[in-house]
Amino acid sequence: MAKTGDRARTTAAPALSSLDFALDRGSPVPLYHQLAQQLEAAIGHGVLAPGNLLGNEVDLSVRLGLSRPTVRQAIQSLVDKGLLVRRRGVGTQVVHSQVRRPLELSSLYDDLESAGQGPTTEVVRNEVVPAACDVAAALGVPEGGEVTVLDRLRRTHGRPVALLRNYLPVPLLDLDSARLESTGLYRMMRSAGITLHSARQTVGARAATSGEASRLDEEEGAALLTMQRTAYDDTGRPVEYGTHVYRASLYTFDFQLLVRP
Repeated sequence: MAKTGDRARTTAAPALSSLDFALDRGSPVPLYHQLAQQLEAAIGHGVLAPGNLLGNEVDLSVRLGLSRPTVRQAIQSLVDKGLLVRRRGVGTQVVHSQVRRPLELSSLYDDLESAGQGPTTEVVRNEVVPAACDVAAALGVPEGGEVTVLDRLRRTHGRPVALLRNYLPVPLLDLDSARLESTGLYRMMRSAGITLHSARQTVGARAATSGEASRLDEEEGAALLTMQRTAYDDTGRPVEYGTHVYRASLYTFDFQLLVRP
């Protein structure tokens, strides 16, 4: 049995064999919460991937030197969050990890990659089109003037998580589809010498259309998070206008709120 501050390594369950759990029995944080936090972190970083089995509560309690009620409470907290599912005759299985993204001027690709989420991109559309009224206003170009529109499907661990539509001024940079499928748009901008400085962003929610539901592996009418963003470079020039939708079942925005002095 692990002592205070000891690290207990699980060895029997394949999904847990590479994990170390630091369970501090002298901490005021309950053991079930410590275990739940560490399991959630492993899921969030892709160490425990969708489909991985954790084994049953009896096996886990023996491996970790914890009581069965403690393990059951930890697992239940993650079941309630939709990260784990109990399957009769199988045990506890990882369902998915929810992407949590801070609200800052960064690209989804970079955020997912840094979180170990294994992002991949499918370019659905990459063409020059006349700017509609809202696009023209956002990018500061004449209505009907030429802009590049990009539609991309972003996946993590093979699961669709977001549909991204971006409009950019045509002469801004070379938007090669093959490169867009191997890296992020903002990373390409930085490589081209474009310095992103600020953005105006709006977050909302709505129901999925049939087309969005099909691409995102959701039911028509499922909840989607929406984001509209206009990004500016260090000269104040608008360089990108994005309208994105995200699966609410897999994606959240994190806010940090400060009290005004």
